[in-house]
Order: sequence, then C-alpha cells, then structure tokens
Amino acid sequence: MRERYRTIARVVKAHGRRGEVVTVSVHDLPSLVREGLEVAVLPPELLGPRWRMVTSCGSDDRGGQLVGLSGVGDIASAEGLVGKYLLARRSDLPDDLDLHDPRALLGREVVDGRLGALGTIDEVMRGPANDVWVVRGELGETLLPVVDAVVGMPPDEGPIPVRVPAGLEPSGGGDR
Repeated sequence: MRERYRTIARVVKAHGRRGEVVTVSVHDLPSLVREGLEVAVLPPELLGPRWRMVTSCGSDDRGGQLVGLSGVGDIASAEGLVGKYLLARRSDLPDDLDLHDPRALLGREVVDGRLGALGTIDEVMRGPANDVWVVRGELGETLLPVVDAVVGMPPDEGPIPVRVPAGLEPSGGGDR
C-alpha cells in the first residue's frame, strides 16, 4: 500500500542563532508538529536531506511553534527554510485527525440517535480544551463539543453519528 502524506505546517521565520524556526499550522489544522516527528521540507533543497527530525518543539507565545530540526544548526540554514512547508506521514499523525480537519468535516451530515438528522457541519471552532462543531439544519443550530462522549470517529462516507447531551439540543429556528 502506498504511503499517504499530509502538509501540516509552514515555516514563517528563522529564530535565534541555533537555527530554530517558527512554524504555523496550515489548512486550519491543530498544531501537529511534535518532538520526534519526521518531516519532509517542501519544496526540497537540490542538495541535502529531504527528511528531517523535529528535535525540539515549543510555543513562540504568538500562535506559532518554535521548532528545531535535525541538520539545521545556524540562522543561515534556518532562513533557507522560511516559506517552505513541512510534510508528515499520515501514519505518524494522530488517529483522530479527521475529527479536527475542517476540510474533511465542513458540509458533512450529522445524525443523533435520539433527535435524528441535525443538519450539516457549518463551522469548526477551535477551543482551548476541544473543538466545537457548529451544525445547522432544519432543527436550528447545534453546538457539539468534539469529545468522546459526544462524537466518535466519523465514517469515511455518510452521516456522522453523534450523541447530543441533554441541554445541547438544537436551538430552533431552522436554516439560516
């Protein structure tokens, strides 16, 4: 079977003399860069390694991540990565990535076992503890926290089954 890959971050600037870079997530994904993750830098350099190991990872206190990469040990090397993207093997990323990927979720139907069809996912809001899906349909708007008790793994096709907790039922009012 062919290996699958996913673009996870973009290098926005070099930082410090040790060759660290600041990365930001792409495609509205949560932060996926972590220490020990092997990433490919795209577009690749003509000479040199295509794959690099993340040797350190932390916050830059501005919404990005301060990342150290193997083979990048000075500011000049780090500056050569600015504007490039980091690609990771899909198998090295979290199993529940599909629960947090707006590109895969927007427009998907959502069905509750008790209430029936709730509508479609209109927005994925990022929160400090968990994401929240904004589902809009004939019953109105429903805000669903993306936690195990409410949302399981979405199937590849068809409606996503959920369990709407008491008190979070649709607000009424129908479609927008």
